[in-house]
Amino acid sequence: MAVSADRAKVLKTWYQLVVDNFLAVVAAASIAAVLRSAWPISHGNLVGWLRSQQPAHVVAAVVLTAAVVRLRRMCRRRDVYLVDYGCFRPRPCFRAPFATCQEHLRLMPYLVDEESKTFGLRLLERSGLGDETSVPEAYHYVPPDRSLKASREETELVIFSAVDDVFAKTAVRPADIDVVIVNCSIFTPTPVFVDMVVNRYKLRADVKSVNLSGMGCSAGLVSVGLAKNLLQVAPPGTHVLTVSTEILSSQYYVGTERAMLLPNCIFRMGAAAMILSNTPEHARFRLRHVVRTLTAALDSGYRCVFQEEDDRGITGVRLSKDITTTAGHALKSNVAAIGPLVLPASEQLQVALSLLKRRLLGRAKVRFYRPDFRTAFEHFCIHAGGRGVIDQIQHGLGLSDEDVEASRMTLHRFGNTSSSSVLYELAYVEAKGRMRKGDRVWMIAFGSGFKCNSVAWECVRPAANAAVDGPWADCIHRYPVQLPEVTKEI
Repeated sequence: MAVSADRAKVLKTWYQLVVDNFLAVVAAASIAAVLRSAWPISHGNLVGWLRSQQPAHVVAAVVLTAAVVRLRRMCRRRDVYLVDYGCFRPRPCFRAPFATCQEHLRLMPYLVDEESKTFGLRLLERSGLGDETSVPEAYHYVPPDRSLKASREETELVIFSAVDDVFAKTAVRPADIDVVIVNCSIFTPTPVFVDMVVNRYKLRADVKSVNLSGMGCSAGLVSVGLAKNLLQVAPPGTHVLTVSTEILSSQYYVGTERAMLLPNCIFRMGAAAMILSNTPEHARFRLRHVVRTLTAALDSGYRCVFQEEDDRGITGVRLSKDITTTAGHALKSNVAAIGPLVLPASEQLQVALSLLKRRLLGRAKVRFYRPDFRTAFEHFCIHAGGRGVIDQIQHGLGLSDEDVEASRMTLHRFGNTSSSSVLYELAYVEAKGRMRKGDRVWMIAFGSGFKCNSVAWECVRPAANAAVDGPWADCIHRYPVQLPEVTKEI
C-alpha cells in the first residue's frame, strides 16, 4: 500500500513537471531544431550578411525594434509593490481574558435573563479566542463607554500606532506619501479618518485621500485593489498609505438579540497600515492579483451582515446563522475567478478534464476535481472571522492544519480584528521564519454585502527581524498552541 502511494506521488510530480513546463519544453525543442538545420553558422557568414544589407534598412530595423519595445513598456501596467506594513500591538492593560468577560457578562445590567448570559459565555468558550485578546478601554467599564470621545481615543491609539510602526520600518517619510486610503466599516466621524492621518503626520496639501466605510472585514483588501488601480496609472515613485481598522467603542451592543450578541464576543481591537508603491525600490512583496466577488444581488448575501435596530430599538449588527454557508458560496465564486490566474497548467488541465467528464457522463457519476491551491501558494492568510469560517474554508479548499495555522493562531491571540486580520496573519508567518524569497501568499477576506476578496502576493525580500519587530514579538515563542475541541451546537 505504501509502495503504491509513493509511486502515485512520483507520477504526479512528473506529471506536474511536464505539463507546467510544456511551453518551455516545446520552445527549447523548436530552437534546437532550427539551430540544427542551420548549423554550422560561422561568424564570418553573419558579418557578411549584415554588410550586404542596406545601411538604411539596418538603421530602420533598429529604430523600429526600439520603438516597439518602448511602446510595449508604456502600454504595460506598472507593477505594484508592498514596501512594508505595520500592525497595532496592544498593551497588556487592554487584555480581556475569559474570566473578565465572564464577570462583565454577569454584571451587565442589560443581560438580565440567565439564558442570554449563558449564550454569551458559550459563544466565548467556542469562539477560538484566547486570554490575551484586547478590547478598547471603553469596554472595561460597566456599562461600556459608548461615547464619541471614547471612539475617537480608540481611533487615534490604534491607527497612529500602526502608521508609526510602518514608517519606522521603511525609508519612506510622511512627506513622500501621495495617496491615503483608510477603511473602517461602521464608525465614521467627521472629520473622517483620512483627515486625522493627514493632520497628525502633516502630509502635503496635494495628497489624495479616500475614506472607505461600510464594507466590512474585507475592506482592507478593497483598499489594496484601489491602491493598485491608482498606482498603475500614477508616475513612478508614487507612494500610497493604506490603513485598515474597526473601531469598537461605540458599537457595543447592549441588547439581548442572540444574532446581535456575536460581534461583542469575537471582535477585538486592532489596526494595520501598509505603504505601497509602483517602484521596486526597498519593496518586500510584489502584488500579483486582486480578485473581488460581490453577492449583494442575492437577498441572503445582502442581509447576511446587517446593521439595524432590534425590537427594543437598540442598534447592533445582526449576523445571519447562515453566514458560513454564504461565505462558502462567495468563496466558490471567488476561487473560480482567481484559479485560472494562479493555478499551474497541470491543475487547470485536471479541472478541465473533470468538467468535461461531468458534462459527458453526468454530474452524479463524476466527482468534481478540487484543484490543489498549495501548488500555487506557499502561505494562506484566511480572515480570522471565527472558528467556523476558518473551518469552512479549510474544508472547501482542502487545506491542512498547517496551512490555516496562521489564521487560527491570529484568532486565538488577537481575535477578529476585522479588515486588519490578514496582516496579523502575514506577520505570524514571518515571525515564525517561514517566508522565503519567491514564496506566494494568498489573502482571503469576507465582508458585509456579502463580499469575498482575494489578494495574491509574491515575496521579494523577507523580513530581517520579524520575530522581534512586530505584533508577535512578545509571544511568538509560545505559538502554535493546541486549541480545545468544541461541539458545533450553541
